[in-house]
Amino acid sequence: MILNIICPLAIWISLGTFTQEADVFLKKYVQDGKVDYQALASQPQQLEALYAQLGKVSLEGTSTESRKAFYVNAYNLLTIYQIIQHYPVSSPMDINGFFDEIKHQVAGETFTLNELEKGRLFKQYFDPRLHFALVCAAESCPALASFAYQADQLDQQLDKITQQTLNDPAFIRLQLGKKEVAISKIFEWYKEDFLDTSSSLLDYINRYREKPIPADYSVRFYEYNWQLNQP
Repeated sequence: MILNIICPLAIWISLGTFTQEADVFLKKYVQDGKVDYQALASQPQQLEALYAQLGKVSLEGTSTESRKAFYVNAYNLLTIYQIIQHYPVSSPMDINGFFDEIKHQVAGETFTLNELEKGRLFKQYFDPRLHFALVCAAESCPALASFAYQADQLDQQLDKITQQTLNDPAFIRLQLGKKEVAISKIFEWYKEDFLDTSSSLLDYINRYREKPIPADYSVRFYEYNWQLNQP
């Protein structure tokens, strides 16, 4: 259940300020799609400050793209924050209620990660590319971007992260000799999202591939690795 939280006007902060600080943070602690949790755990002040700001960001009068970008950034920062609150930990799955029980204040409302993803982002801003921008702290997740998503660049940023992910041989695993491709379980779990805009999963993937996968290749889903996405 999502609750509205009334905050005094004096404590609201601007979306622009939050986004700038999130961008600085991600550039500092994310490299090659992985998070330096060890360094973060030893000096968590910057993350804690961002977390405190999350509940106080004002979205009043902002554009659709601004809100969409904000909620993507919020999801990824909350994921990192939850890991640090329990670090050292081997996997997000080792933390009880990681996705569906732990609640946070986000722009004057209360969300779990699942509520933020499904009840807000996909319900109000449906876009299959979000599956490659939202990162759940696991090795099999798409690589986490080392930048904050920005309203005026959002479409290009989502295209870039989707292209990067779907051309990554560790994410889309071609087996030429078998004429087979192994793809992430993300495509199995959220199949209907991808088929909303494409005739098949391969059709969706090939829209972003530099070298399309042949239509006669068989498709299977490889097991998801839930180990922590750290260097």
